[in-house]
Amino acid sequence: MSVQAADVLGEAVATPPRIRGGRARRNWVLGIYAVVVLALLLVPIAYTIVFSFNQPGRTNATWRGFSFDNWTGILDDDRVVAAFVTSIVVGVVATLVAAAIGTAIAIALVRYRFRFRTGLTLLLFLPMATPEVVLGSGLGSQLLNLGIDKGVGTIIVAHIMFCISFVVITVRARVASLDPAIEEAGRDLYASPAQVWWRITFPLLLPGIVAACLLSFALSFDDFIITAFVSGNAETFPKYIYTAAARAIPAQANVFASIIFLLAIVLVLGQQLAAGARRRKLAREG
Repeated sequence: MSVQAADVLGEAVATPPRIRGGRARRNWVLGIYAVVVLALLLVPIAYTIVFSFNQPGRTNATWRGFSFDNWTGILDDDRVVAAFVTSIVVGVVATLVAAAIGTAIAIALVRYRFRFRTGLTLLLFLPMATPEVVLGSGLGSQLLNLGIDKGVGTIIVAHIMFCISFVVITVRARVASLDPAIEEAGRDLYASPAQVWWRITFPLLLPGIVAACLLSFALSFDDFIITAFVSGNAETFPKYIYTAAARAIPAQANVFASIIFLLAIVLVLGQQLAAGARRRKLAREG
């Protein structure tokens, strides 16, 4: 008998049956609790997907029968389409700008020492710790005092402001894990600063930047509270859902929500499959 097998057998003998039974019960309770929580989280999503296949009618609150009409007529409601397109545009623009600025700030915070470094770090954490209603009301009052008309532009600026913090926190962890010697090796091989960035630094930072972009887009697309204070007459998808809930949300809104959810699942699965394929390839090469 090996030493490891003897240790396992000794531990099993030394553990009283009552303790082992208590651990098994706790494991069952924890498993049931996890299943219940997961079910509660998935019920609204399942409701949205199921009612996207409901037969068209004046309201979409009661089930009338299965139909693909809502999916084939997804563009029939112009207001839903306009709100969805606005949210996509705002999310994409805010994500790209926040990713560019946030990545630069993350690199500066990790690689350089300057006078206001600690204060800047504190300021970056404030939007994450401040309630959205406080941020939204403050931004709305500031726009009013400056006499700036509210619209899609002000929504994009507001979303960039609170997305930058999440980008910096995400990318900063990736920058801290990089070895500066790799970049120095590229410079020793007479690579220009631009070549070092695009061929060494950026590919190494890309996983963190992609994760930050996905997080920023999700936060921007989902935001309602801050948007309500700075949007004026412009209408995003969450704002439309909120106003439409009083008279029943149209089925096309459920269709768009289902598409976003299914697209997110596909992206996550694709990323996991790609990462698994890379690990298997590295294992074979190793």
